[in-house]
Amino acid sequence: MIIDVHTHTFPDKIAQKVVNALAREACTSPFSDGTMAGLLEGMRHGKVDYSVNLPVMTSPEQVEKINGQFIETREQLLQQGIICFGGMHPEYEQVRKELTRLKNAGMRGIKIHPAYQKLDLNHPKMMNIMAIASELDLIVITHAGIDIGIYDHDYASVKHVLQVLKEVQPTKLVLAHMGGWGCWEDVLRDLAGAPVYFDTAFSLGPIYPLPDWEKAPIADQNLSPEDFARIARKHGTDKILFATDSPWQEQAEAVALVNNAPLSSEEKEQIFYQNAAELLHIAI
Repeated sequence: MIIDVHTHTFPDKIAQKVVNALAREACTSPFSDGTMAGLLEGMRHGKVDYSVNLPVMTSPEQVEKINGQFIETREQLLQQGIICFGGMHPEYEQVRKELTRLKNAGMRGIKIHPAYQKLDLNHPKMMNIMAIASELDLIVITHAGIDIGIYDHDYASVKHVLQVLKEVQPTKLVLAHMGGWGCWEDVLRDLAGAPVYFDTAFSLGPIYPLPDWEKAPIADQNLSPEDFARIARKHGTDKILFATDSPWQEQAEAVALVNNAPLSSEEKEQIFYQNAAELLHIAI
């Protein structure tokens, strides 16, 4: 079994426009068209059993509408192996009410993205979201580290995460990109071993640049297989979740990259599905 805890899709009418715009910002090539059909094809090719579909709210006005759409399609998509999470924006005012709506609808978690929401992870509004989500036993998946398309500020640094862990003590927090993309030394030194999950999204293997990659101030900073294994083992492979950030990483390639890492078969099974199945309450 393989469970991908970090994927994104967009409505068919706007998917091409959105994916193209994000690709230009990040100077990196997508591996699918960003539609639900594209994700399902990636799952088939990569032999992925479940994918968690994460919305990113870039304005508070999107929260209720997009969450409502995900709630409405939740059961239908689950039959195809797609697990829908909700989303939250730090400027949205009725946080508890909306998170309670998601919880009552059977949603298992939410996504926040400090870089796209232009607010540090340790801001009181962000910490309030995580605190309420913990009260409701909801998973929170957050971008962590530098965003490959946003270079002016690290909105989710290891320092920010450590403050959140101290002040909020979230019960089910998942840090995308192995705890902090591009901040690997900080993650290994200060964060590995903390009571939090890391997902593997867009952290291992090559980055495929667009022709104008030289315009980007950050070069290829993904982990080597050896450094990936080093962080995973120090953190604990029972707290590592397989993820791709599809459409930005091909699921089949991501599976191969983890399989080729210097980890035992038991550790890989934890990463590929055991940890996520326990967190998401999936029978295996």
